[in-house]
Amino acid sequence: MSDASLIPAERIESRILVLRGQRVVLDRDLAALYGVSTKRLNEQVRRNLTKFPSDFCFQLDRQEVVRSRSQNATLNRGQNVKYFPFAFTEHGAIQAANVLNSAAAVEMSVHVVRAFVRLRQLMVNHKALSAQLAALESRVGAHDGQLAAIVETIRRLTTPDAPTHGRKMGFHEGNR
Repeated sequence: MSDASLIPAERIESRILVLRGQRVVLDRDLAALYGVSTKRLNEQVRRNLTKFPSDFCFQLDRQEVVRSRSQNATLNRGQNVKYFPFAFTEHGAIQAANVLNSAAAVEMSVHVVRAFVRLRQLMVNHKALSAQLAALESRVGAHDGQLAAIVETIRRLTTPDAPTHGRKMGFHEGNR
């Protein structure tokens, strides 16, 4: 096994961002994972544009660069961007490994895909857990109302009633 297999999944997952509603890896991060320069990666993408449709790879605009900076410290403030970075979806990351034509990139692409799959599974689990919590909350919420009514009834039953008329009960000495 090469050094690529020693990269922890968390390191890859931390480089996955959400842009345009998709999980993506920026070119500089993907290049680092694949052991090539960003320049080389982008050269291969430009030479093989037909292999990178928009659902595989897209170039960020200025606003997305700013947003990606807030999601992941990819660019230092004040650093100029000559070319806006490319963002690679899961399929684009696989395609990038193929066009780089390097054994290390191909091997690392397996780990990158596994990271995408793991994040997708975490999202599914999160949605399922959220749905279960909502169902539990609705059931408990209904019981809370019933419990409150029972407590109120018990309070009314244990509280002595106030007299309904102004006369005292019992014998009066004056009436003998």
